Amino acid sequence: MSIVKSFSVGDGDMFYIKHGSDNFTIIDCCMSEEDRSDIVRELKSESKDKAVVRFISTHPDDDHILGLAYLDREMYLRNFYCVKNDTTKPDETDDFDKYCALRDDSAKAFDLCTGCSRKWLNRGSDERGSSGISALWPIPHNGHYKEALKKASEGESPNNISPVVKYSLDGGATILWLGDLETDFMEKIEDEITMDAVDILFAPHHGRDSGKVPQHWLQSMDPKIVIIGEAPSKKMSRLSLRID
Repeated sequence: MSIVKSFSVGDGDMFYIKHGSDNFTIIDCCMSEEDRSDIVRELKSESKDKAVVRFISTHPDDDHILGLAYLDREMYLRNFYCVKNDTTKPDETDDFDKYCALRDDSAKAFDLCTGCSRKWLNRGSDERGSSGISALWPIPHNGHYKEALKKASEGESPNNISPVVKYSLDGGATILWLGDLETDFMEKIEDEITMDAVDILFAPHHGRDSGKVPQHWLQSMDPKIVIIGEAPSKKMSRLSLRID
Protein backbone atom coordinates (compact mmCIF):
# COMPACT_ATOMS: atom_id res chain seq x y z
CA MET A 1 0.00 0.00 0.00
CA SER A 2 1.20 3.50 -0.84
CA ILE A 3 0.74 6.68 1.20
CA VAL A 4 0.35 10.07 -0.50
CA LYS A 5 0.65 13.19 1.64
CA SER A 6 0.06 16.85 0.83
CA PHE A 7 1.75 19.14 3.35
CA SER A 8 -0.02 22.21 4.69
CA VAL A 9 2.55 24.86 3.74
CA GLY A 10 0.43 27.94 3.09
CA ASP A 11 0.49 29.40 -0.44
CA GLY A 12 2.74 26.68 -1.82
CA ASP A 13 2.93 23.00 -2.66
CA MET A 14 4.79 20.02 -1.27
CA PHE A 15 3.90 16.34 -1.42
CA TYR A 16 5.38 12.92 -0.96
CA ILE A 17 4.51 9.41 -2.04
CA LYS A 18 5.65 6.55 0.17
CA HIS A 19 5.37 3.81 -2.41
CA GLY A 20 4.45 0.23 -1.68
CA SER A 21 7.57 -0.62 -3.68
CA ASP A 22 11.14 0.28 -2.71
CA ASN A 23 10.63 3.93 -3.77
CA PHE A 24 9.96 7.30 -2.16
CA THR A 25 8.99 10.39 -4.16
CA ILE A 26 8.95 14.04 -3.07
CA ILE A 27 7.06 16.45 -5.33
CA ASP A 28 7.93 20.14 -4.99
CA CYS A 29 9.23 21.91 -1.92
CA CYS A 30 7.85 24.79 0.14
CA MET A 31 9.39 24.95 3.60
CA SER A 32 9.78 28.04 5.75
CA GLU A 33 12.62 28.26 8.27
CA GLU A 34 10.06 27.65 11.02
CA ASP A 35 8.73 24.34 9.70
CA ARG A 36 11.52 22.90 7.58
CA SER A 37 13.19 20.85 10.31
CA ASP A 38 9.92 19.11 11.18
CA ILE A 39 9.11 18.41 7.54
CA VAL A 40 12.55 17.02 6.75
CA ARG A 41 12.48 14.91 9.90
CA GLU A 42 9.26 13.32 8.63
CA LEU A 43 10.67 12.83 5.14
CA LYS A 44 13.74 11.10 6.54
CA SER A 45 11.66 8.88 8.79
CA GLU A 46 9.20 7.87 6.06
CA SER A 47 11.93 7.22 3.45
CA LYS A 48 14.51 5.51 5.66
CA ASP A 49 13.73 2.01 4.37
CA LYS A 50 13.50 3.04 0.70
CA ALA A 51 16.43 2.47 -1.65
CA VAL A 52 15.29 5.00 -4.26
CA VAL A 53 14.41 8.53 -3.17
CA ARG A 54 13.57 11.00 -5.94
CA PHE A 55 12.56 14.64 -6.11
CA ILE A 56 10.18 15.91 -8.80
CA SER A 57 10.12 19.65 -9.43
CA THR A 58 7.12 20.94 -11.37
CA HIS A 59 8.65 24.41 -11.87
CA PRO A 60 11.08 26.74 -10.08
CA ASP A 61 8.79 29.36 -8.57
CA ASP A 62 9.54 30.26 -4.96
CA ASP A 63 6.40 28.59 -3.60
CA HIS A 64 7.52 25.30 -5.19
CA ILE A 65 11.26 25.34 -4.39
CA LEU A 66 11.40 27.22 -1.07
CA GLY A 67 13.81 25.32 1.17
CA LEU A 68 15.28 23.22 -1.65
CA ALA A 69 18.86 24.05 -0.70
CA TYR A 70 18.16 22.98 2.88
CA LEU A 71 16.43 19.80 1.70
CA ASP A 72 19.40 18.89 -0.47
CA ARG A 73 21.84 19.49 2.40
CA GLU A 74 19.79 17.26 4.68
CA MET A 75 18.85 14.48 2.26
CA TYR A 76 21.36 14.74 -0.61
CA LEU A 77 19.00 14.58 -3.60
CA ARG A 78 20.56 12.09 -6.01
CA ASN A 79 17.55 11.74 -8.33
CA PHE A 80 16.18 15.07 -9.57
CA TYR A 81 13.32 15.17 -12.09
CA CYS A 82 12.16 18.26 -13.99
CA VAL A 83 11.47 19.37 -17.54
CA LYS A 84 14.46 20.32 -19.68
CA ASN A 85 14.64 24.10 -19.33
CA ASP A 86 16.88 27.18 -19.05
CA THR A 87 14.72 29.20 -16.69
CA THR A 88 16.30 32.39 -15.36
CA LYS A 89 15.19 34.72 -12.56
CA PRO A 90 15.75 38.47 -12.23
CA ASP A 91 16.21 37.97 -8.47
CA GLU A 92 18.03 34.71 -7.80
CA THR A 93 17.93 32.97 -4.43
CA ASP A 94 19.92 30.16 -2.83
CA ASP A 95 17.01 27.83 -3.57
CA PHE A 96 16.85 28.82 -7.23
CA ASP A 97 20.62 28.43 -7.51
CA LYS A 98 20.26 24.94 -6.03
CA TYR A 99 17.46 24.16 -8.50
CA CYS A 100 19.70 25.17 -11.40
CA ALA A 101 22.63 23.16 -10.03
CA LEU A 102 20.49 20.02 -9.73
CA ARG A 103 18.74 20.63 -13.06
CA ASP A 104 22.07 20.97 -14.86
CA ASP A 105 23.79 18.02 -13.15
CA SER A 106 23.83 15.22 -15.73
CA ALA A 107 24.56 12.66 -13.01
CA LYS A 108 21.44 13.56 -11.01
CA ALA A 109 18.90 15.09 -13.40
CA PHE A 110 16.34 13.30 -15.55
CA ASP A 111 14.15 15.21 -18.02
CA LEU A 112 10.40 14.69 -17.77
CA CYS A 113 8.37 14.62 -20.98
CA THR A 114 5.49 12.71 -22.51
CA GLY A 115 6.26 9.03 -22.72
CA CYS A 116 9.57 9.22 -20.84
CA SER A 117 10.62 5.92 -19.36
CA ARG A 118 13.08 5.10 -16.61
CA LYS A 119 13.80 2.13 -14.43
CA TRP A 120 11.86 2.31 -11.16
CA LEU A 121 10.09 5.51 -12.14
CA ASN A 122 7.66 3.63 -14.37
CA ARG A 123 9.55 0.43 -15.17
CA GLY A 124 10.11 -2.32 -12.65
CA SER A 125 12.97 -4.81 -12.51
CA ASP A 126 13.88 -7.98 -10.68
CA GLU A 127 15.51 -5.74 -8.08
CA ARG A 128 12.50 -3.53 -7.28
CA GLY A 129 9.12 -2.50 -8.62
CA SER A 130 7.92 0.54 -10.53
CA SER A 131 6.78 3.74 -8.84
CA GLY A 132 3.85 4.09 -11.23
CA ILE A 133 4.77 7.66 -12.16
CA SER A 134 4.45 8.94 -15.72
CA ALA A 135 4.42 12.30 -17.49
CA LEU A 136 1.47 13.18 -19.74
CA TRP A 137 3.05 16.51 -20.66
CA PRO A 138 5.15 18.23 -22.00
CA ILE A 139 5.47 17.31 -25.65
CA PRO A 140 8.92 18.88 -26.27
CA HIS A 141 8.28 19.90 -29.88
CA ASN A 142 4.89 21.53 -29.16
CA GLY A 143 4.90 25.18 -30.23
CA HIS A 144 3.03 26.46 -27.18
CA TYR A 145 5.42 24.63 -24.89
CA LYS A 146 8.45 26.00 -26.74
CA GLU A 147 7.08 29.50 -26.25
CA ALA A 148 6.61 28.84 -22.50
CA LEU A 149 10.23 27.65 -22.30
CA LYS A 150 11.41 30.78 -24.13
CA LYS A 151 9.54 33.08 -21.76
CA ALA A 152 10.93 31.25 -18.72
CA SER A 153 14.46 31.50 -20.12
CA GLU A 154 13.96 35.26 -20.43
CA GLY A 155 12.99 35.61 -16.79
CA GLU A 156 9.21 35.49 -17.13
CA SER A 157 6.97 33.15 -15.14
CA PRO A 158 7.87 29.45 -15.41
CA ASN A 159 4.32 28.31 -14.53
CA ASN A 160 3.61 26.95 -18.00
CA ILE A 161 6.68 24.73 -18.17
CA SER A 162 5.04 22.55 -15.50
CA PRO A 163 4.72 18.88 -16.44
CA VAL A 164 1.51 16.91 -15.98
CA VAL A 165 2.47 14.11 -13.63
CA LYS A 166 0.36 11.01 -13.09
CA TYR A 167 0.65 8.39 -10.38
CA SER A 168 -1.21 5.16 -11.00
CA LEU A 169 -0.77 1.49 -10.16
CA ASP A 170 -3.08 -1.45 -10.74
CA GLY A 171 -5.52 -1.75 -7.86
CA GLY A 172 -4.63 1.66 -6.43
CA ALA A 173 -5.73 5.26 -6.75
CA THR A 174 -4.88 7.38 -9.78
CA ILE A 175 -3.63 10.86 -8.87
CA LEU A 176 -2.78 13.81 -11.13
CA TRP A 177 -0.63 16.89 -10.58
CA LEU A 178 -0.82 19.87 -12.96
CA GLY A 179 1.87 22.01 -11.37
CA ASP A 180 0.86 25.64 -11.85
CA LEU A 181 -0.31 25.51 -15.47
CA GLU A 182 -2.34 28.62 -16.24
CA THR A 183 -5.87 28.74 -17.61
CA ASP A 184 -5.10 30.19 -21.04
CA PHE A 185 -2.19 27.79 -21.55
CA MET A 186 -4.25 24.73 -20.63
CA GLU A 187 -6.91 25.85 -23.09
CA LYS A 188 -4.27 25.99 -25.84
CA ILE A 189 -3.02 22.44 -25.19
CA GLU A 190 -6.19 20.70 -24.02
CA ASP A 191 -6.48 18.68 -27.25
CA GLU A 192 -2.84 17.58 -27.02
CA ILE A 193 -3.30 15.50 -23.86
CA THR A 194 -5.54 12.47 -23.41
CA MET A 195 -6.95 12.66 -19.91
CA ASP A 196 -8.28 9.42 -18.46
CA ALA A 197 -10.26 8.98 -15.25
CA VAL A 198 -8.49 9.96 -12.03
CA ASP A 199 -9.41 9.51 -8.40
CA ILE A 200 -7.66 12.63 -7.08
CA LEU A 201 -6.76 15.86 -8.87
CA PHE A 202 -4.46 18.43 -7.32
CA ALA A 203 -5.80 21.65 -8.85
CA PRO A 204 -3.24 24.10 -10.27
CA HIS A 205 -2.94 27.44 -8.49
CA HIS A 206 -4.97 26.01 -5.59
CA GLY A 207 -8.20 26.37 -7.55
CA ARG A 208 -7.71 30.06 -8.32
CA ASP A 209 -9.14 31.65 -11.47
CA SER A 210 -5.60 31.72 -12.86
CA GLY A 211 -5.54 27.92 -12.95
CA LYS A 212 -9.06 27.04 -14.05
CA VAL A 213 -8.98 23.52 -15.49
CA PRO A 214 -10.64 23.18 -18.93
CA GLN A 215 -14.10 21.66 -18.76
CA HIS A 216 -13.13 19.05 -21.36
CA TRP A 217 -10.34 17.78 -19.11
CA LEU A 218 -12.59 17.69 -16.06
CA GLN A 219 -15.21 15.71 -17.89
CA SER A 220 -12.61 13.20 -19.07
CA MET A 221 -10.94 12.90 -15.67
CA ASP A 222 -14.18 12.83 -13.66
CA PRO A 223 -12.17 13.14 -10.41
CA LYS A 224 -13.66 11.75 -7.23
CA ILE A 225 -11.73 14.32 -5.18
CA VAL A 226 -10.32 17.71 -6.20
CA ILE A 227 -7.77 19.11 -3.74
CA ILE A 228 -7.42 22.87 -4.00
CA GLY A 229 -4.80 23.50 -1.33
CA GLU A 230 -4.73 26.76 0.59
CA ALA A 231 -5.89 30.00 -1.02
CA PRO A 232 -8.22 32.91 -0.12
CA SER A 233 -11.76 31.89 -1.00
CA LYS A 234 -12.35 35.13 -2.93
CA LYS A 235 -9.67 34.06 -5.42
CA MET A 236 -11.09 30.60 -6.03
CA SER A 237 -12.85 29.71 -9.26
CA ARG A 238 -16.04 27.73 -8.72
CA LEU A 239 -16.32 27.04 -12.42
CA SER A 240 -12.91 25.32 -12.42
CA LEU A 241 -14.29 22.66 -10.09
CA ARG A 242 -17.70 22.17 -11.69
CA ILE A 243 -18.29 19.00 -13.67
CA ASP A 244 -21.45 18.91 -15.78
